[in-house]
Amino acid sequence: MIIEEVRKFVEEACNEHTLGKEIYINHFLPVVDYAKLLANGKGVDLELIEIAALLHDIGSILNGRENHHITGAEIAEKKLTELNYPNDKIQKIKNCILHHRGSIGNSFNSIEEQIIAEADSLTLFGNLEGYFLWVIEQDGIKDQKRIRESVRQKIQNKWNQLSPNARLLVKNKFEAAMLLFD
Repeated sequence: MIIEEVRKFVEEACNEHTLGKEIYINHFLPVVDYAKLLANGKGVDLELIEIAALLHDIGSILNGRENHHITGAEIAEKKLTELNYPNDKIQKIKNCILHHRGSIGNSFNSIEEQIIAEADSLTLFGNLEGYFLWVIEQDGIKDQKRIRESVRQKIQNKWNQLSPNARLLVKNKFEAAMLLFD
């Protein structure tokens, strides 16, 4: 039941965002799917993983990209407290959100944190068109050459942030994407 409450909260927030339902369908839900896949056989709390995956970018949706890992952790704590979720699990979810951003060079203190960060990165490889739109709309880049270079660099950066096991999940997609930029 807690997962459904969180899912509803995130979906409603996404529906209010300028990117709308697309960001929910094309980013949030794939992060959940990848997180579950990466968590398989790792002995982690799957409910916690799913909740952290759903909430990982809520700060970006509700408060903007800047420091969204920090604002997201605060939003998650508030929402999960309202839902009477156990405090020890809230803290683990907050840590997953705080450490999911590969772009700021976070290190991981738990397998759960790594799973959420890698699941977030993996979504890029199945949604290149979304990242082109993101660069145009959110980063404000209009020049085609700069758009192309920005997306290519993001693909390379995300690839570099993945563990060897996570890379196996998207190796063909990474190679195909890089061919597009040659």
